[in-house]
Amino acid sequence: MPELPEVEVVRRGVDGWVSGRTIASVTVLHPRAVRRHITGPDDFAARLAGRKVLGAERRGKYLWLPVGDPDAHADELPAEALLAHLGMSGQLLVGKPDSPFEKHLRVRMTFTDGGLDLRFVDQRTFGHLMVTNLVPDAFAATAPGAFARVPEPILHIARDPLEQAFDDEAFYRALRRRRTGIKRALLDQSLISGVGNIYADEALWRARLHWARPTETLTRAEVTRVLLGVREVMGAALAAGGTSFDSLYVDVNGDSGYFDRSLHVYGRGDRPCDRCGTPIRRDAFMNRSSFSCPRCQPWPRRARV
Repeated sequence: MPELPEVEVVRRGVDGWVSGRTIASVTVLHPRAVRRHITGPDDFAARLAGRKVLGAERRGKYLWLPVGDPDAHADELPAEALLAHLGMSGQLLVGKPDSPFEKHLRVRMTFTDGGLDLRFVDQRTFGHLMVTNLVPDAFAATAPGAFARVPEPILHIARDPLEQAFDDEAFYRALRRRRTGIKRALLDQSLISGVGNIYADEALWRARLHWARPTETLTRAEVTRVLLGVREVMGAALAAGGTSFDSLYVDVNGDSGYFDRSLHVYGRGDRPCDRCGTPIRRDAFMNRSSFSCPRCQPWPRRARV
């Protein structure tokens, strides 16, 4: 599943191609793509047609396009947005209106200027789109740089570590109250959003902490190392266009990211650690895998798996 860097790469591309444009029509080719829009495909299309795209925002693994009246005053806050979650294989692509439809095209959006389409392509149909209300962000009143309004369905999603509003000290206190392993905590989107299996493993390798380390035993300095590792690896992944292990993750132009060439532990079982040369260990974890260096990240005396 795309994680924060991949979704941010897509957000930047969508923002660059569709912001300021007015939607002419929306065609839903597969109803499952809009299954979370409870009033159905026809209402989904009707609520977007004739609306102006006012930008592209992201929190964690979710991205949204605020939409409004093309004639609205520039200071008027949008009330609705197109919310997108890419799931396992979702892609937001731009293409020429007369170009052939992709095999797994689910939703097509055209614009009044006759320029490039925006297309939602999803092979496995785990992703989804919906039109939803924008509501005041709970974090905006207390933290600089927070969003003024966010989609209502993701109010429970925590701030992500690249947001200016992210509170490192509050995250540390929340970890200390938990009774879980540090990797499980990093994957908990109510604590910190946008971190998935790949970047959790990479950040913990950078922080020299094992994925099963109990959160209640972490020191403030160790949590600082974890957050630094998360931010460093995500920043590097952004610069490389994200991580692509197959053709399912691409940017809006259909190009793959290449950060997989820079991974230190994830997917590198039995290969030598880039830091000490010890073979990387692969462990079963939550129906997935965790990768770590046995020497750099020793198994904790107490573990929460």
